[in-house]
Amino acid sequence: MADGFEIIPVIDLRHGQVVRARAGDRASYAPIVTPLAKGSSPGAVAEGLLGAVGATTLYVADLDAIMDGVPPDRTSLAAIRAACPGVALWVDAGFAEAAGVEAFLDTGFGRPVIGSESQRDAGLVRALGNRAVFSLDTRGAERLGPAALHDEPEHWPRDVIVMTLGRVGVGAGPDLERLRALRTASPATRLYAAGGVRGAEDVAALAAIGVAGALVATAIHDGTLPA
Repeated sequence: MADGFEIIPVIDLRHGQVVRARAGDRASYAPIVTPLAKGSSPGAVAEGLLGAVGATTLYVADLDAIMDGVPPDRTSLAAIRAACPGVALWVDAGFAEAAGVEAFLDTGFGRPVIGSESQRDAGLVRALGNRAVFSLDTRGAERLGPAALHDEPEHWPRDVIVMTLGRVGVGAGPDLERLRALRTASPATRLYAAGGVRGAEDVAALAAIGVAGALVATAIHDGTLPA
């Protein structure tokens, strides 16, 4: 594994269970079956993922909040924190308003992830700065969210997830061309690839172009990404 490259395991929550993500088709995600945990409870799956790769940060996509606009699933987040003391959480709960982000920050559960797909303009990303992680979302060739968030790196905080939804869970490999272009456009940004990482060779390729880390789920569950 490349030195200094950070692996951040991912769990997707739906109705209080961890579901298996595939190609960004969120409505079809089913409860996960994994050798890393008994059942699909958030605490057990989080503990299995973190232990499998020795990670200390976990990305949580709260699909109920993202898809249905409900508040973040605090019960599941609390279960993860109880099962994994000391874990740092990055939480995407469809944040689109400053009030909702501030309320989440007050809970102390972790850093909010601001997805471009949930934004109407660049204001929230700009206002939060490094208190949040920004997710630059695409689905195929479609750039999700306001064009300014994709075209103007000055809006970005230090940590940016490059989320390629169509590559999630399908073994297609990361979008190296896009990541290389974003790295050139904003060399000071810490980029995290999301979608397509299959194993150590992909990690090496990402590290070689200056990517700081990767969000990974399927390759950890399937055992193709070693500790």
